[in-house]
Amino acid sequence: MKILGISGSPRKGKTTDKLVKEVLSATNCETEFISLAGKKIAPCSACLGCVADNLCKINDDMVWLREKLLTADAYVFGAPNYFSTLNSLTHCFLERFCQFRHRSGSALAGKFAAIVSIGGIAPEIPANVIEAMLPYYQIKHVGTVTAQGAASCFTCGHGENCSAGAVSILLGPGQKITKENIPDLSRQPEKILEAHMLGKKIEARLLANAPISKKNCFAPDCQ
Repeated sequence: MKILGISGSPRKGKTTDKLVKEVLSATNCETEFISLAGKKIAPCSACLGCVADNLCKINDDMVWLREKLLTADAYVFGAPNYFSTLNSLTHCFLERFCQFRHRSGSALAGKFAAIVSIGGIAPEIPANVIEAMLPYYQIKHVGTVTAQGAASCFTCGHGENCSAGAVSILLGPGQKITKENIPDLSRQPEKILEAHMLGKKIEARLLANAPISKKNCFAPDCQ
């Protein structure tokens, strides 16, 4: 049994990446983590090129990601809140799942997904969008964990003096940025615990649906 973790954040090594990895680390399944940062993923163009064979005709990084999605038994999708919605990179990635669903296509049907949802403000928003998209692909939502991340405003160099930025919104006007007031996952132990519980939950769902020969077997040749 394999769980594929996908972080849709364009910022490598930040909160979204970290919390997706925490979910994966709590399982005894085979896992793989992929960051979409730097990947070329175009939005769905509604060209209908995938109707005949459920194979997208856009030539970008979704070509090889397609195989990863097909061979995984479950997913952990992580994404940040950008401007009060799901960030565009993750949305483009999920739009391209349309290639799996034409003519009652069921390539992803019955697979499970956990959601990691991050935001400096309103971290639940990305999860709401992702959860609404999953039924289109017949993917079963297992659960969600949210956490606060640090907006780019904390490191852009102008955050302390920008009245429109996240620093002013979160901390108040004229506040200085310090190591202690930058949102950090390490200071959210309850969220790390929730991530571990979510990892155990998705593993349990996989075991409940696995063939008897694979239950309670985590050796490499049982995966």
